[in-house]
Amino acid sequence: MHWIDDFRGKILNQEPMAMHTWFQLGGNAEYFAEPETPTELAAMVRRCEEENVPLRILGGGSNILVREAGVSGLVLHLSENLTPGPRVEENRIRVGGSIPLGHLVTSAVRAGLGGLEELIGIPGTVGGALRGNAGTNSVDMGQHLKSVLVMRGNGEISEKTAADLAFGYRQSSLDGSIILEAEFELREEPPVELARQMQKLWILRKSAQPMGHQCSGRIFRNPVESGSNASEIIEMAGLKGTRLGGAVVCERQANFIVTEPECTPSDILRLIDLIREQVFKRFGVELETEIEIW
Repeated sequence: MHWIDDFRGKILNQEPMAMHTWFQLGGNAEYFAEPETPTELAAMVRRCEEENVPLRILGGGSNILVREAGVSGLVLHLSENLTPGPRVEENRIRVGGSIPLGHLVTSAVRAGLGGLEELIGIPGTVGGALRGNAGTNSVDMGQHLKSVLVMRGNGEISEKTAADLAFGYRQSSLDGSIILEAEFELREEPPVELARQMQKLWILRKSAQPMGHQCSGRIFRNPVESGSNASEIIEMAGLKGTRLGGAVVCERQANFIVTEPECTPSDILRLIDLIREQVFKRFGVELETEIEIW
């Protein structure tokens, strides 16, 4: 009996990954599932470990590029209804890891809790944002974290406090963990003022990102040692609008690659290599990718 028989009707074969990522590109997942409960999630995670099946966790798909060859093993998509929505108690807010980050931010603002409003407009889920310690120049996800509920590869669940974890620039010690819930400790502020700040930040961020109808993705981490952000460096290298195949460096924000209808994952990978080569040649700066390449 094949291991997926234990999950008959729950696991799909050869699911197109283009349907689940912002780039809308890439090959198929060998196996694909959307667990409906944490118990079902744990059962699938444990079985993958027992059978040595490669396992990948997919949240919002905003920072994933899937190659043409697709993904071997099982891709588990953590849908929004898998984990609970935001709950507020005094100056703390607790939220499920599969909830969109924007939902957490707006819920905190409505409750008069400040600290996360600068994260408005950053895509992805709460869990993905925590794993990559998403943030801006002045605030990041780990800064206000109080505790997190995680699942390991054997399906076991444990709670960790912020003191148990390490956060750096766009990275954390949560790699390899599935984030089920997270609690943040924030400061009480007037909701009207928070909403006004959030709206201004939303407008600024959206005006500097690709148009809403474009398939795109943010590519590089900001090189901290250079004193400039990745977008500025790429623009200074004269690479805005550069095209390889169907992949184009975004005119509005050079740290995004926009896809044309004929684009392939290989086009994006070739353009990434070209950007890195040109930036290093011009400025001696080595850009590191922020997206995950599957």
